[in-house]
Order: sequence, then C-alpha cells, then structure tokens
Amino acid sequence: MKKKLYIRMSVISIIVMLLSIFVTVGILYGQFIQQIMEDLKTNVRILKSTEAVLEYVEKNYDPNIDNLRITVIDADGNVKYDSNVDSKKMENHKNREEVAEALENGSGQAIRKSDTLDKNTYYYAERLENGQVLRAGKEAGSLWQFGMKILPTMIMELLLAVMVCIIAAKYLSKKLVEPIELLAQNLDNDVQMETYSEIQPFLDKIHSQHKDLKKSTKMRQEFTANVSHELKTPLASISGYAELIETGMAKEEDIKRFAGEIHKSSNRLLSLINDIIELSELDVMDGEKSTSPVDLSLEAENCVEMLKMNAKKHGVSISMAEKEQSCVIQADRDMIQEVIYNLCDNAIRYNKEDGHVQVSVKKNKDNITLEVKDDGIGIPKKDQERIFERFYRVDKARSKKTGGTGLGLAIVKHIAEQHDAEIRLVSNVGEGTTISIIFSEK
Repeated sequence: MKKKLYIRMSVISIIVMLLSIFVTVGILYGQFIQQIMEDLKTNVRILKSTEAVLEYVEKNYDPNIDNLRITVIDADGNVKYDSNVDSKKMENHKNREEVAEALENGSGQAIRKSDTLDKNTYYYAERLENGQVLRAGKEAGSLWQFGMKILPTMIMELLLAVMVCIIAAKYLSKKLVEPIELLAQNLDNDVQMETYSEIQPFLDKIHSQHKDLKKSTKMRQEFTANVSHELKTPLASISGYAELIETGMAKEEDIKRFAGEIHKSSNRLLSLINDIIELSELDVMDGEKSTSPVDLSLEAENCVEMLKMNAKKHGVSISMAEKEQSCVIQADRDMIQEVIYNLCDNAIRYNKEDGHVQVSVKKNKDNITLEVKDDGIGIPKKDQERIFERFYRVDKARSKKTGGTGLGLAIVKHIAEQHDAEIRLVSNVGEGTTISIIFSEK
C-alpha cells in the first residue's frame, strides 16, 4: 500500500510540475510578444517624430544597431524603403494585415512568417501625416524556439522539482500509512492511538470494530462450549437410564421412575434446543424484523392466562394488573410474546411456595413499560449484572430442578435490543425481583 501510494503521489506531482512549466512558458511567451510589440511601437513613434522620415531612415538608419527592420510604404501599398531588402524587388504591401489596418485606423500590428526572410517576424505600423505608412518589424522565435532557449533551465528546474516531489511523496506516504500500520500491529491493545485529526475517526472505527469482533468471537466460543456442556448432561442422563432398562439391570419398580427421568431429560433437551435455535435466529436477523402495531396489554393478558396452570404446578399464583387502554407499540409480535413468556416463566421458576407473580403494562408520557414482578428468592447484587448472559444461572441446582435452560433472559435482552427498548432490574435477596422493559411509543 505504501509503495503504491508513494508511486501515485510521485507521478501526480511530476505531471502537475510539467503542466505548471508548460503553462508558465506560455504565459512568459505571451509577455515576451507583448514586450516586443511595445518596443516596436516606441521605435515607430520615435522615427515618426523625425522630420522627413523617409529621407532620414535612408541616410541614417543602421539595421544592425537595434536589430529592427524599418519599412516605409506609400498610400497605394508600394514599398518606398526597406532596411533589409531592396524595395524595388518587393511586392505591393497594401493587403498586408498591419499595413491595411494602419491605413484605415491609423495603426496596426501582426505576427507572421515573412515571405522574404523566412522567419517569424512581429510587425507594428502607423500612418504618417503624408499618408505613408511607417512599419517596424523584429524577428523573434516561435513558442517552440522560445521554449528551446530556456530548455536547459527548465530541465534543471524540473529535475529539482521532481527530486523534491519524490522526497515529499515518500515522506507523506510514510506518514499517511504509518498510523494504519501501527494500528495493525496493536489491534489487540486498548491503548488509544493518537494521529492527525483527519484519519483519527477511521482508526477509532477500525479499533472499535476489531474489539467488537473479538468480543463476539469470544462470546461465540463460550456459547459453543456452554451448549456442548448443557446438552451433554441430559443426553448422558437419557443414555444412562435407557442402558439400565435395556440391559435388564433396572428393577421392575424402578422402570417407571427411570422412564420419568428420561422424559424429564428429553424435555429439558428439547427446551435447550428450542432456545438455542431461537438465539441463533435472533443473531442472524441482526436488527431486521417485521414490525406491526402490537397491543402490549393484550399480549401480556394472554400470556398470564396461558401460564396459570404452570404457575399452579409450582405453587405460585400469577395475575395481571388492571389493564390500561391503547398500550400499542410498533414491534415484532412473536418476539414480544417471547419476551413476556420468558419473563413470566422465569418469575414462576425462581419463586417460593405460595409466591405471587404480577404482570402490568403502564403507559407513560413518551413510553410504554412492561413490568413483571415477583416476591421470590431474589438475585444477589453481585449477580445482577450477569443474569442476562447466556447460560448464566444464579442458582444452578434450582435451575436444573425446575427445567430452566439459562437462556430465557439472554433471549429477552436480545429482543429488547432489537426493539431499542431499555431493561431495568430491581431485586433483593429473599424479597423478590422486578424486571421492566421500557418501549418507546411509536
């Protein structure tokens, strides 16, 4: 990357320098022509101020002194005098551009290749009081000839400029790439890299994405390890009891109990697989969801009715607080049902004998809050920040006993994040837990 950047910067710099030199030569050549015309005009006016111009130039003018060609032309275009060529051999000049312009307007100028001298000549002419035209001409090189004269100087300047550009390009390419190379070497470090302000956001973004990728990779590795461990336990239980029955080692009176354990483990295995599949689907969705208006109060009421029988089996009662009207949010209905079910199911599993679970939906000024409150075992302060992690359990023995998978609250957190909802937790050991999901009203 550094080499490519260096080469491209060098090439661009050289091209810019060449273009600059060509433009400069063109501008200088234009000024050169302008200066020649001014000099010719000055000489013509000096000679014009002399009495008897024709007689004066014939007797006194020496073309070798100032390298000027002086021509006197009568009103009919006939050449009366020329300092460089025999006037008798010259053709009529009435149609020459500068002469015609001088006869008509008083003065004229032209640049052309002379037919007699076969060189580029610059002409300026003015009409005299007697009707004749006094013309001064001077040989000068073309743009190409002008450029060739200053070519050695141009080449030296170009070589110097190229050297400066190459050195500057090398330095700048190194400075541009250096922060990126340092970042590549220190991606795993949490040290904030300081560089020039224009590229700092880019480096910060790469560093942040790398950290997120590492975190995601670590979570997936931990999740895979936890899945393997969680699946191994019920499978080992099923395999062990089935083997006892198959080999005839189980007594008649134990077969029914072993079958019950197999059924219990298979249910746990099924629950684990379902939760793992759901989490995987949520990960794949990555924020994409199909939303529609969802009445949160109605969904909560339906969930409470569905879980009453399950709550009764655990010696817990579940009820819905007074229903509020128009508690509608824009959400994925299936996901919202999953959130309510998991929160209520968790509150039932981790409750105590004769405990109670209350579900409420409250409408506030700019949001709607789903709240699930229980008076169960509560969560210790040290565990409250981790209970939404996958497979994290406060009471592992109780979780296995009640058939919990350790994924319910992780699913809740994932769905809440996809709906830009806020989760709040209030819990005290022995007093109960309240989990609130706050949805923005849209």
